[in-house]
Amino acid sequence: MPLGAARFGFAGGDTSVEVQYLVIAGGGGGGHDAGGGGGAGGYRNSYASETSGRNSSTETPLILDKGIAYTVTIGGGGVGGYSNGSGSNTVFATVTSIGGGKGSGYNSSPGVGGSGGGGNEYSDQNGAAGTANQGFGGGKGNDEGGGGGGASEAGDTDAQGDGGDGLASSITGSSVTRAGGGGGGRSITRGGRSGTGGTGGGGNGTPHDVTGYPGTANTGGGGGGGGSYDGVGNAGGGNGGKGVVILRYPASATASTSGLTTSVLNGTVGSEKYTVITGGTSGTITWS
Repeated sequence: MPLGAARFGFAGGDTSVEVQYLVIAGGGGGGHDAGGGGGAGGYRNSYASETSGRNSSTETPLILDKGIAYTVTIGGGGVGGYSNGSGSNTVFATVTSIGGGKGSGYNSSPGVGGSGGGGNEYSDQNGAAGTANQGFGGGKGNDEGGGGGGASEAGDTDAQGDGGDGLASSITGSSVTRAGGGGGGRSITRGGRSGTGGTGGGGNGTPHDVTGYPGTANTGGGGGGGGSYDGVGNAGGGNGGKGVVILRYPASATASTSGLTTSVLNGTVGSEKYTVITGGTSGTITWS
């Protein structure tokens, strides 16, 4: 067994495979009526020496037994609009990333999550907290809704409302940034601007009477907060982006799945293979 790798699912004489993972939960939905941006889904990374969520150290890869089916659940993004919600958890084997917190709507509270949702403009509301080693908290509402937290930074306050940026990973062989927070929305009567979504799939917030933009699917990006006309022509927030699981393992192993949707299955990158799982709520993956 490689030094530092975590053993899971020991099955006697079966051979094993070292699996490096990137596990991202669904992003939170944006708030309505100058609402806060949704927080990004929790971000956990054990690939190479890359940064994991909340700018923490790389996690330890898993040593998994061949022939054993390991559970995978891809977390959905939280619904935006007027009854917005937080994102759902993503699970791979023993690894769970927490869904992003919802952005605050008018007369509601932001959600705690992998990354926290931003506060509403009208009450200058504080954003909600993120989760240790997964993501940052949301920003305070000011002259706009606060930005949702991202994997690498907190959501903005101070009349900016931008979502927190995500983190980049090259686990597929190309650098891709994921898990950005949603931008905050604004009303027509206050001095701020609508926030820009954080890099990594965060949806943009919007000005008055415009629905917030959604987070990008399979990045865990938070939805943008919707704009408000101070009670006339109010708009809802955008949906959060669905999560993803990306796995990298030796070329000598071959993965098969059941009940899951993959965009890549046993793709080749350098001297290794990788699999990208984009959907499924009760599926499994097995190596041979």
